[in-house]
Amino acid sequence: MFYITQSCIFEEVIKKSRFIGFVIPCENEQDVFRELKTLQIQHPHANHIAYAYRFKTDNGIVYRFHDAAEPTGTAGKPIFQHLEGKNIVNVLAVVVRYFGGVKLGAGGLTRAYGNTAKQAIDSASLEPYIEMAVLHFTLDYDQFQSFEYTLKKATGKIIEQTFAGQIQLIVKLPAEKVAELSNQFSSVSSECRK
Repeated sequence: MFYITQSCIFEEVIKKSRFIGFVIPCENEQDVFRELKTLQIQHPHANHIAYAYRFKTDNGIVYRFHDAAEPTGTAGKPIFQHLEGKNIVNVLAVVVRYFGGVKLGAGGLTRAYGNTAKQAIDSASLEPYIEMAVLHFTLDYDQFQSFEYTLKKATGKIIEQTFAGQIQLIVKLPAEKVAELSNQFSSVSSECRK
């Protein structure tokens, strides 16, 4: 599995219609709806805004695609097939179309939407997807330096820290490194995977 590190855009004109492809990293459906709303505001005169998204969740892969009033199966599905084919997760792919007056037919639409999405995806930097875990720790002050060193070695990071009688930490690290860190610093209070 892979994910993209930053948004990318690709644009082309096919028989007078303008197609603009976007790939945008998103963590959940709320991110998707926010990004789609932004694109609708940026492209108020677009004829179609077709999209597909794909997420890795605790319950497996969640995906959706939408044809945006194009003939069924000619817009959203070809976009989705490129996400699925490259096994990309946590991503939204969108193709905005400004109709140029020349009809492309079902095959032409499928190729146009699919190729525009493919070009946007191909211009993105793909990284291997690593399942992450979020953990809570309570440490004594004399454990903190050793903890920081071990966390850094495990390519984790501190998300939140509170210094009081003891140090309260929320950390994020690759799920495969949880046991290693938990064995050394046993005061894990909870865990959730992302």
